[in-house]
Amino acid sequence: MARFVGPLARHPARTAFAWYAVGLIAGSAVLLQPFCRTPAATPLTFIDAIFTATSALCVTGLSVRSTGNEFSWFGQLTVLLLIQLGGIGIITVTTFVTLRLGGRQSLHNRTLLAETLGTSDEPDLSSVLRRVVRFTLLFELGGAVILTLRFLFDYHLLDALWHGIFHSVSAFCNAGFSLNDNSLMAYQGDWIVNLTIMTLIICGGIGYPVMIDVSRNWHRAWPECWSQLMLHTKLMLIGTAVLIALGTIAVLVFESQHLLREMPLPRQILVALFQSVTSRTAGFNTIDTGALQDATLLVVILLMLVGAGPCSAAGGFKVTTLCLLALRAWTTFWGGSQVHMARRTIPQEVIDRAVTTALLFAATLTIGLTLLLSLEQLQGSGSDSGKLFVDASFEAASALGTVGLSTGFTAHLTTAGKIVIILLMFIGRLGPITVIGAISLSRREPAISYATEEPLVG
Repeated sequence: MARFVGPLARHPARTAFAWYAVGLIAGSAVLLQPFCRTPAATPLTFIDAIFTATSALCVTGLSVRSTGNEFSWFGQLTVLLLIQLGGIGIITVTTFVTLRLGGRQSLHNRTLLAETLGTSDEPDLSSVLRRVVRFTLLFELGGAVILTLRFLFDYHLLDALWHGIFHSVSAFCNAGFSLNDNSLMAYQGDWIVNLTIMTLIICGGIGYPVMIDVSRNWHRAWPECWSQLMLHTKLMLIGTAVLIALGTIAVLVFESQHLLREMPLPRQILVALFQSVTSRTAGFNTIDTGALQDATLLVVILLMLVGAGPCSAAGGFKVTTLCLLALRAWTTFWGGSQVHMARRTIPQEVIDRAVTTALLFAATLTIGLTLLLSLEQLQGSGSDSGKLFVDASFEAASALGTVGLSTGFTAHLTTAGKIVIILLMFIGRLGPITVIGAISLSRREPAISYATEEPLVG
């Protein structure tokens, strides 16, 4: 077993796997304690505790229990701490604490940080970590202040403060957990709440490398600022804007004669914009997700699978992966061999990595969905059999993309189905490549090189 697993210190993927597993176990143990639930709530089962802890630590938002009504303040605080640890990254937190306590900036720490935050070219780990923590606290504190001031119109001071803090952290970490059973549907037309939550979602999902890069160059004039940005930052900014715009248009078109029919145009635009933003791994909703048209559900599934940015609180196979695949396809269509973007050539190894990531993500979703469908049909899920495929597909995509949106299928999951969703959330947060790297044997170079031959493609 030791030879198979290998020393954790030499394998960042295994360290990440181990830390999240430990956090999951610890969070579940705390949530099982009586002081974490309200007196009227039924005790959590072991599987429900694991499910809730996984959903919080993997910043997903799928829930089998009411966070606001069945968990006490201590239970809600436990969920919030798991969200914060999962959002900012357990490895980032532990590395930061280690360095603050005088730990060495070892090669192991540098490798972990480079993998988690995409900062392999930074000479000083502690400065990078301070900026990451500073960005996180700045956005979460700003969001908490705005939301608290708005919630003062609906709650007493302490309740408004807690709601503001909880929803701000949950939004920035792209978790989607809410203290309201109907998420944010009560604030469907509230521009302050919607714009604040959307800003936190986008900033939390765009990734720390982008934040750091923009903060270095924002003081320059716009043309110079844009030219100085990293290619990764440019891809993220363009890709994010395009996906938000396309998602908004799709919701407006498909739901204009359905859920949005009775709304005035400004509210239609706000609802569609919020749905587009939240579908890429946030998990809040201001309309009934289960009532969406099938065409809209398909668009949301695609957005959930793409997710947001690498080295962020978000999941999915990432915006940059989609951009690289699109650039590769465009280059091939026009007969090119090298992929170029913004006067830069993208290495073939990076393109290969993007293709591998997308294929592994698709394979994981296919396997997970097949298991979920077979187990739910076998054990008699409470979901309408005519909608089982749509509901299960949406649920699996939401779990793997760590989104948290649901058509209502979560409440009907069997125990076996919950286990499948738990595994999908865990894999989705770490990434399929990280999980495979964590459980695979050490790389071996082949002793023999064979002659090359090209099969037909397409």
